[in-house]
Amino acid sequence: MTRPSRRSVLGGALGGAVLGGTTLGGLATGRANAAPRHRWVTTWATAHTAPTPTDQDATQGFTDATIRTTQHLSAGGQVRLRFSNVFGTAPTLLGPVTANSKAVLFGGEQQMVLATGATVISDPVGLVVPDGGDLVVSMHLPGPTGPLSLHRNVHATGVIADSGGERATKSVFLLSGVDVLTEGRRTLAVLGDSITEGVGTPDDANLRWPDQYAARFRRRPAVANLGISGNRLLLDDARFGPSGQSRFDRDVLALPGLQAVLVFLGINDIQQPPSQTDPARLLEGYEQLARRARDHDLEVLGATIGPFKGWIRYTDELDHVRNQVNDTLRSSRVFDRLVDVDAVLRDPADPAQLRPAFNSGDGLHPNAAGAKAIALTL
Repeated sequence: MTRPSRRSVLGGALGGAVLGGTTLGGLATGRANAAPRHRWVTTWATAHTAPTPTDQDATQGFTDATIRTTQHLSAGGQVRLRFSNVFGTAPTLLGPVTANSKAVLFGGEQQMVLATGATVISDPVGLVVPDGGDLVVSMHLPGPTGPLSLHRNVHATGVIADSGGERATKSVFLLSGVDVLTEGRRTLAVLGDSITEGVGTPDDANLRWPDQYAARFRRRPAVANLGISGNRLLLDDARFGPSGQSRFDRDVLALPGLQAVLVFLGINDIQQPPSQTDPARLLEGYEQLARRARDHDLEVLGATIGPFKGWIRYTDELDHVRNQVNDTLRSSRVFDRLVDVDAVLRDPADPAQLRPAFNSGDGLHPNAAGAKAIALTL
């Protein structure tokens, strides 16, 4: 099948990223000849999962608690917040909420009832955050809330304050996105796993590869990091969340200002039991996501699967599956553009393993230098 030609959202690795006649570092202005206009675009996002018994706070919920977290934004502008309780079990009273000490309102009110499974969007906040700025969100939950949606580890430290005092947390509860009102920029969503989430990079340093990608540009692109540790392309998991197939509509297509999506999944399908050893199944999954993205007129990018020799579940047989998938991705047109992560990260002396300078120590996850190498590939 011959597809209509598309202009790549991320031109060459060194030549600038092109989308609709402008660079993604710009960020993309949209369709050629379309007049730029102000719109809400996602500048920070996180993908939620259901709590498990080991997620004590999210499982028990909160009563008269205040949760404070810091979000590192890609593109700047006036902000609004999005909250989701897709995996909650009861309506939840939310508020008061502040962002950088400014009041966050919902229809002019300080509190909002977040229905089970629903998403709510705040009023625009009287606050403008610069490109690459931080947003400190403080959220009061009168409770009792019951179990809540969360992202287990955003690799940034927050604080929970309740009747038991204050304690640190790496989780984000209910908050699912930050949007900015901006002109001439759109959002790149990254549907990924732990490598995108930031495992292997230091906490509280904003050195995840999507952060480093956004930081490359004078005028930062809007990037939504939708990585979940352990996440798979094909199979759901109680702890690691719905598969990329399952969560695509909610986590990707629902984002405001979306222009492109990068699919960066597959290693967990291969190395996590039950292992997927049929390359065709993975390739079918990629093709389905690409079709769904194109149905929404999105540019769709994919990534090859990086090396993992030295990881606890590595075998030569599983690595053969990985290489078969990568070889087919390179020779086919599943995606509008392929980001060859494997080629960038692999050790020339042993292509089954990460370059020593990029290895965080476990054989699978790139360190901050490896994350930078990925960012420079786009």
